[in-house]
Amino acid sequence: MSDKIRGALFNILGDIEGLSILDAFGGTGALGFEAISRGAASVLIVESDMQAQKTIASNIRSLQLDKQVHLIKATTQAWLRTTDATYDIVLCDPPYTDLQVSTLVELTKRTKQNGLFVLSYPGDLAAPEKIELELLKQQKYGDAQLLFYRT
Repeated sequence: MSDKIRGALFNILGDIEGLSILDAFGGTGALGFEAISRGAASVLIVESDMQAQKTIASNIRSLQLDKQVHLIKATTQAWLRTTDATYDIVLCDPPYTDLQVSTLVELTKRTKQNGLFVLSYPGDLAAPEKIELELLKQQKYGDAQLLFYRT
């Protein structure tokens, strides 16, 4: 996710003070670290790439965020089979080359009641029909879009 879209995402989210966040496709961890910088109480980052895991873990240590930011070293699909935890906000920025719609549907179940499910999705595709949540907002940014759903 570009810096511009990430900024737009958090501007739309507004006050996230004290909330729990799931960054389901962690990548660099930028979404999770941004959430903490904006007052989120806790962030769980799920990432499968070993190099990205090292970067995220290093940043957690260097920023001394080990009590607030937790890293799961697994694919999102594998992690989902091990937990039923729920979060105030679930952030999903799956690789556009492998959108994993069935995994996205499972992730909607990890959103607390009245929570937000946010999906970064290719701008040239329609919103996934299999996500059966209330679509609150759809904002396009060139070749990407952000979809905001409420549970």
